[in-house]
Amino acid sequence: MLLNLSDVLSDQHSPIDAAVPLEINTMKLPGGPYPLEERSNVQIHVEHVKGKEIAVSGNCSLTAVIPCDRCLSPVRVPMEISFEKRAIVGGEAEETDEASDYIDGYHLDVDKLLYYEILIGWPTKTLCREDCKGLCSVCGQNLNEGTCDCEDTGLDPRMSVIRDLFKNFKEV
Repeated sequence: MLLNLSDVLSDQHSPIDAAVPLEINTMKLPGGPYPLEERSNVQIHVEHVKGKEIAVSGNCSLTAVIPCDRCLSPVRVPMEISFEKRAIVGGEAEETDEASDYIDGYHLDVDKLLYYEILIGWPTKTLCREDCKGLCSVCGQNLNEGTCDCEDTGLDPRMSVIRDLFKNFKEV
């Protein structure tokens, strides 16, 4: 959704307080699209600072459905997004200025701003539970749901000498 920033930058400097619907349904990232559920409206506040500089702040909550990193079961991850930004509108933006990604002329693209904020808050590791056993490396059985009849090939044969040392000197 685009917000018109003309009123904020006019002579009256009228701030914008709005509840904007979050229109992002999925996060398209490497590893697949991840659906976003239970999205709240984005509470956004835009006010004039000086010249063509504005301050943008806001928050929202959502739930992302991300597969577990060990067993690939879907995990619902609640996220609270909160941000405070300053940006220059309509001026020559520097190449390193991130505001040029979500401000185009005198319009603020709320969805692009939120996309980057969700990306910053995206979890690096997602587990369905702390003691997740993962998948069998041979047959792909989810080991949280049951065991399989595959042989344990988890040990590297090059480590057999060290394994034998531990067996021989194991304290009881």
